[in-house]
Amino acid sequence: MERALASMLPRLRRFAHGLARDRADADDLTQAAAERILKSRTQWRPGTSFDAWAYRILRNLWIDTTRSRRRRDAVLAPEEQGLSVGAAGEAEANVELGYLMRAMRRLPEEQREAVALVMIEGLAYAEAAGVLDIPIGTLTSRLVRGRQALMAMLED
Repeated sequence: MERALASMLPRLRRFAHGLARDRADADDLTQAAAERILKSRTQWRPGTSFDAWAYRILRNLWIDTTRSRRRRDAVLAPEEQGLSVGAAGEAEANVELGYLMRAMRRLPEEQREAVALVMIEGLAYAEAAGVLDIPIGTLTSRLVRGRQALMAMLED
């Protein structure tokens, strides 16, 4: 296994470059794939293509990485907005955060979980539904009801 992986590393790295288009990201991706391959060695079945199995591992890691980045970028504010944190308006922000937290506590548990996972933690609907072990449609309805309830409470 180690010899097969060692001989395949240059090809995995080229494939990682094709996916990531950035040398550092490609190197990180290649290293993560090599670690995963070695850790998962018992899952490879002799008689099947080692190369295809290794490429699939690298590709799946890349998909996970891009999803994570997209989610992070959608949830986090740009760095410039963080420069004014703690400046004027901090008291008002604390008051608004207090209102929001009190409103969240008043939500039924199932709505509070859905809102927290999707709106606060930034999980995708499918991921949040998986965490809660419910269908996506159920998550969506809980989320809609939770958002509506929060908006009504915050308007009061």
